Amino acid sequence: MENGKQPDIGYSFKNPALLRTALTHSSYANESHEKDTVCNERLEFLGDSVLNMLAAEYLFGNFSRFAEGDLTRLRASLVCEGALFSIACDIGLGEHLLLGHGEERSGGRSRPSVLADAMEAVLGAMYLDGGLEPARRFLVPYFESGSASAIKKHTLCDYKTALQEIIQKNKQELICYKVTDASGPEHDKTFTATLYLNTNPLTTGRGKSKKEAEQNAAKAALELMGEL
Repeated sequence: MENGKQPDIGYSFKNPALLRTALTHSSYANESHEKDTVCNERLEFLGDSVLNMLAAEYLFGNFSRFAEGDLTRLRASLVCEGALFSIACDIGLGEHLLLGHGEERSGGRSRPSVLADAMEAVLGAMYLDGGLEPARRFLVPYFESGSASAIKKHTLCDYKTALQEIIQKNKQELICYKVTDASGPEHDKTFTATLYLNTNPLTTGRGKSKKEAEQNAAKAALELMGEL
């Protein structure tokens, strides 16, 4: 930010000092002789909470039929280091970082962990400077593309875990799976799994493996409960 420019975040800071702090790596702060130079670690801490809250808000409002477990896994894909690194690269964040000489020489300007942490710090700075709305406007397009990509890649396919998270809220309810049929030649079998709630058969699922059949039985149960 020493060239007077700022990352392409679609927001103009009322207090530019906040953005400068968000872009200041600890290595730069440690080498600086300026008394008021502080690193971005505290803003990173705040930005992490801002990011998680806005991701949860977005998913809650746009995926009303997703179960809690699916929402949790989807949020994790939106707030992980890889997602933050991708956003940071998209806005050219690396070229604006203030790094110490050693960090600069070792490639810190393109290091995923450094960029992801700085991205969180920028979000924290945006929140302090303008509230949640600037951060929300900036993040929503990335949430839209990130959630679509995660779903396309079948990130949310652990239906058994999602069902278990719902059932375990009532300690009197128990579920189990039994393979009730296997058909076809040995090299190309199709399995049928039945899901039992307590001792009562609830749903069935089919698949090319026992695990896939059980997952499909769990998916059918979630659909029956209105969770998908």
